[in-house]
Amino acid sequence: TEGGTRQATMRSTMNTVLTLALIPMAAAWAPIRASPLGRSSVVRHASGKTQDELKKEVGYKAVDDYVESGMLVGLGTGSTAAFAVERLGQLLKDGTLKDVTGIPTSVRTKEQAEELGIPLITLDENSEIDVAIDGADDVDPDLNLVKGGGGALLREKMVEVCAKKFIVIVDESKISKAGGLGPGFPIPVEITPFCHGHTQRLIGSLPSLAGCKPVLRLGSSSNNQPDGDEPAVTDNGNYIVDLFFDEPVKDAVKAASDLKNTVGVVDHGFFIGMTTAVIIAGSDGITVKEAK
Repeated sequence: TEGGTRQATMRSTMNTVLTLALIPMAAAWAPIRASPLGRSSVVRHASGKTQDELKKEVGYKAVDDYVESGMLVGLGTGSTAAFAVERLGQLLKDGTLKDVTGIPTSVRTKEQAEELGIPLITLDENSEIDVAIDGADDVDPDLNLVKGGGGALLREKMVEVCAKKFIVIVDESKISKAGGLGPGFPIPVEITPFCHGHTQRLIGSLPSLAGCKPVLRLGSSSNNQPDGDEPAVTDNGNYIVDLFFDEPVKDAVKAASDLKNTVGVVDHGFFIGMTTAVIIAGSDGITVKEAK
């Protein structure tokens, strides 16, 4: 009996030690709170929702609130816009919406829309767009945007500038914390492959872009992380230069104009004065900011 008691005591002690040893491991695997610029979909925000869950909320809300039967809709590109396309496909399939046609802003969006059975046309067939819905990489206090992290900035701008309403869908991490555009997300510029090094130098020398570090995007055009050795190629066969800033661009309107007037530049990721409303998902729920 004494031996059995001693064995039971040893087992209890070992279980206690094992439990204490596992506590740090459990803590290591606990859900991580969002960092100020949290981009990962596994990160949970203060609301307890993942970034993908927040993106889904705003994507669905944009379609529910702004798309009606018979409309021509601009379909954005990116991880947030994909949820809006998904919702549009659902509502067409269940009959809630009828006779809605989309104009995609990228090959990726075109393929998603086709899989969902969304009828598609191009701007060549009709450019009277009722509403366009898309995400953004950075939003300033005046609802000016930086877009193009996914490499579709030219087609996005061509479609969205034609829309009677342009609805932007983001989670709260995309709202500028610097008070202006630049530091929150590098500004993409689509350029011609011909003499791209020359064009990159011209961009870096523009006074309105003082302080920027122009970096040629390598690998995939769908993100601004270097994931290859060759220049990233857009759907239009062009290259992208990403402009990194430590301080906000002083005059985004001037910077946008100077970029557009630079020979070799096709277009840029400044979307100035185009926004109708921004739908934002955050820790306090969903908020809508309308342009003044």
